[in-house]
Amino acid sequence: MKAKKVELLSPAGSFDCLQAAISAGADAIYFGVEQLNMRTRSSSSFLNSDIREIATVCKLAGIKSYITLNTVMYEHDMQLLQTILKEVKQQGIDAVIASDFAVIEYCRQLNIPLHISTQANVSNIEAVQFFSKFSDVVVLARELTLKQVENICTTINREKIKGVSGELLKIEIFVHGALCMAISGKCYLSLHAQNASANRGACVQNCRRPYKVTDAETNEELLVDNEYIMSPKDLCAINILDQVINSGVDVLKIEGRSKGADYVYTVTQCYREALQAIENNNYTSDKIIEWQKRLATVYNRGFWEGYYLGRKMGEWTPQSGSVATEKKIYVGKGTKYYPKIQVGEFIIEAGSIKAGDMLMISGPVIGMAKEKMETLIVNGLKAAVAKKGDKITFPFGIKISPQDKLYKIVATVNG
Repeated sequence: MKAKKVELLSPAGSFDCLQAAISAGADAIYFGVEQLNMRTRSSSSFLNSDIREIATVCKLAGIKSYITLNTVMYEHDMQLLQTILKEVKQQGIDAVIASDFAVIEYCRQLNIPLHISTQANVSNIEAVQFFSKFSDVVVLARELTLKQVENICTTINREKIKGVSGELLKIEIFVHGALCMAISGKCYLSLHAQNASANRGACVQNCRRPYKVTDAETNEELLVDNEYIMSPKDLCAINILDQVINSGVDVLKIEGRSKGADYVYTVTQCYREALQAIENNNYTSDKIIEWQKRLATVYNRGFWEGYYLGRKMGEWTPQSGSVATEKKIYVGKGTKYYPKIQVGEFIIEAGSIKAGDMLMISGPVIGMAKEKMETLIVNGLKAAVAKKGDKITFPFGIKISPQDKLYKIVATVNG
């Protein structure tokens, strides 16, 4: 039986990431603007004025664009919210992702398509039916098992539950990226500790730090098997993607609007290849191992399958930060492009590179690209090493600009 066609939804926290998602095969992207999204602290949010360009880029690429307006909304947010929604409507953004009823109501008034965010914690068919009155897509809570997801999808099809557009309601779930110890990210630890609300996009990630447990009376330190007891490993469902598809979901979402273009490109490409393999009936264990190796090269805290297989507790990361097998080191930026011969020029601003190094270029037009420097041309001559102040040139099929950054890719100690 032919596999169900599902939408692959990728994060875009910058124009670099937007282009990376497009190049890697995303069907749609989601992004946030100003301070009314859940990544205001951890990423450089787009401005309201960027919505037009985002819409244009996505339409030219033939993919959909969704804007996240999924924070808790206060009264003082209403003016900005309405300003953003008017621009969303005018520029033809495909949908708004939200959970606050003020956003839901404004979307209804403006006739803007709505997707219910995972922040709504939808975990049962009754909640799905309720939100179907306002939306066309519901993002389920992250804590459900695949069996629970399948039951919801089956009921939607059996009972012909339709969204506000009149089409069958679609179900979206996360398949890759960071997980939070709180139910679908609704955490108050950051607000309690530092008056920085995670539900306003300002999480300081207290849970990702090591802690000591001490007896207040004796001052005796208690032994804890893992000091990162609040920091779960990242979700990675690529090894159970066939089961995910068989559950009946319509949209697969990748977390990561605070991540770089290399993360967006690599993760999107791996899941696109996996979806194609399932469709072509050649989704094999060898391919899964190769995808897992590639996914491990970019930012991650270690992987597990989340709650989809019915686990009662998460798997906790053994250390702070990423355990990626590769890391990128900034070395320079674009300076010139020679279109007739299709050669790009970069100036080295930090560190050095040598012949044989793997370089990564990131930019708003390029997205993400990697080039291995088999031959190194420095200041117009063949050389073994390029240092700070040197200019290097190499063939490149896309125009280089000063916005393009050059990185050296190296193996990490973890790798």
